[in-house]
Amino acid sequence: MRLKKGPPDFVLFITVMGLLGIGLIMVFSSSAITSYVDYNDRYYFFKRQLLWAAISIAFMIIIMKINYVRLKAFAVPIMVTAIICLILVKTPLGIGAKGSERWLGIGGLRLFAPSELVKLAICMFMAKTLEIHLDKIKSFFRGVLPFLGILAVVCGLIMAQPDLGTSFVVAATIFFMLIVAGAKWSHLLGIAGVGMAAVLAAIFTAAYRAERLMAWINPFKYAKDEGYQTVQSLYALGSGGLFGMGLGLSRQKFFYLPEQHTDFIFAILGEELGFIGVSLVIGLFLLFVWRGFRIAIKAPDTFGTLLAAGLTASIAFQAAINIGVVCGALPVTGITLPFISYGGSSLLFTMSEIGLLLNISRYCD
Repeated sequence: MRLKKGPPDFVLFITVMGLLGIGLIMVFSSSAITSYVDYNDRYYFFKRQLLWAAISIAFMIIIMKINYVRLKAFAVPIMVTAIICLILVKTPLGIGAKGSERWLGIGGLRLFAPSELVKLAICMFMAKTLEIHLDKIKSFFRGVLPFLGILAVVCGLIMAQPDLGTSFVVAATIFFMLIVAGAKWSHLLGIAGVGMAAVLAAIFTAAYRAERLMAWINPFKYAKDEGYQTVQSLYALGSGGLFGMGLGLSRQKFFYLPEQHTDFIFAILGEELGFIGVSLVIGLFLLFVWRGFRIAIKAPDTFGTLLAAGLTASIAFQAAINIGVVCGALPVTGITLPFISYGGSSLLFTMSEIGLLLNISRYCD
């Protein structure tokens, strides 16, 4: 397909760079104490994140310059690779940490988290297959059911790590792409009911998830164990007030709040930059969602529309879950905040998704 190429979406690019810049600042601020105590280098995590940011931006630019229609041919191979990597996590190649096996590595050296690859792969695979079978999407057995099989396989493998948060992001992304493709609401509501039942089953068949649920309902009752992170996170957000305590002046990062530079970095941001800083970050994510869906609407073909919608939704769902967890609105799931949290492979794949979005935007009317 020959498409007229123009400049990428400048607003989306600036929005993402803004979030990435805030992320780098907050990674340094939230991790400086831990870095100094553990590695005698207050810049340890910051330098690693800065390096990953540079690599990720390079990947974003490369992907942005390749006609996204050509990338359609890689949708199935990437999806197969992602599933194989999820399986390999349960082999000796898998690296465990804090009760989960989410990484692939060699000799104890972490390479990447396959679940991050899955988020990109599922969007590309769904966009390609939905475009091909768009005429069957109104049929449950011929149109919707095959995608439920894909959902079951992928989410089942992610749950085996275990990783409920990422499973929910992937399931929600698939569900959203089915909506965009035009699946019947009656079919989707039935699927949603079954999905909720599966989530409840997953929660109550694992003691630690049930304990997290109880701690979420009343975190202060379990403030010394399962509710500890939520309580400390709320203390951080509450201490921030309107303008915050000042950049670098967080008290919770002094070993009160666990995962302060990864899963709970938003709490440190709220403590140091206050309601103003929190509102800025949420506003940037909302701007990102608007531009992403605008690209989806204006995309020149069905594949581009579905891919842009899926990529935008995937990042938005992950951000919403992380912010919800930090604010105590959702149970603790162990999921990072896109662009902001520390994490190399997460940032690399997220920026690759942005590269695809910017790629599609170059061919929009």
